[in-house]
Amino acid sequence: MCRVARVTMKFASNLSFMFGESPIITERYLLAKQAGFKAVETGFPLGFSVQEVADARSKADVKQILINIFTGDVTKGELGFTAIPGKEDEFRKSLGLTIEYAKALDCKKIHIMSGKVESPTELNDSTYESNLRYAVEKLQTEDIIALIEPINNITVPNYYLNNFDKALEIVKKINSPHLRLMLDLFHLQHARGNITRTIKEYLPYLGHVQIAQVPDRHEPDTAGEIDYRYIFSLLEKEGYNDYIGLEYKPKAGSAEGLKWIKNFGYTL
Repeated sequence: MCRVARVTMKFASNLSFMFGESPIITERYLLAKQAGFKAVETGFPLGFSVQEVADARSKADVKQILINIFTGDVTKGELGFTAIPGKEDEFRKSLGLTIEYAKALDCKKIHIMSGKVESPTELNDSTYESNLRYAVEKLQTEDIIALIEPINNITVPNYYLNNFDKALEIVKKINSPHLRLMLDLFHLQHARGNITRTIKEYLPYLGHVQIAQVPDRHEPDTAGEIDYRYIFSLLEKEGYNDYIGLEYKPKAGSAEGLKWIKNFGYTL
């Protein structure tokens, strides 16, 4: 019997993780296109101008669906300023800069990273909420959606937004169509598991989904804790119809590792 590929899943390559065969992120756009991708997402392209990144995307003819906010100096461990009291100016500048890149890339989603905090206090909470409200108001005028993502404290110790319930609570509190959750199943499994119930509960508030196997962060068909055949079936059943970002580290070559997509019954 001929196996018919399903087309309900839309996959995007995360260029900060995939196609590391090239150390230059702008070159990865073309590698993604050559592998069959129609859409990509990236971290903030540190060291590259707006024009350089826009040209790379345009040349590859792929859609940019997501970009991370400028995070600051990563060599100092900075991962954003949103929850950092006293860094409000840096936050606003980083948001403004990222909006420039997003508009040039015709990208409609920005991941607002919270930053690291060793011992969170109520001041961190209020700073985070205030900065998110500013971001949502600013992005609404640009027709861009802000995404927030809980990140587990094993992979990234001291990341402020490491609690899924807290993330959902702030999205509900701000209550704007321009603020949504990004659900990375790699982080969810590390943080608390309970994937089925979380997907069902969080679905109305989701703006993006990302995947990787646990614990080694490789392709979804590699050995690990998550049954991704079941996960994709669940997402389809629950009506998720947006992109799924492949934020994994290829176990071998990036293109070679993509055989799982066909084996799972999907196409790029």
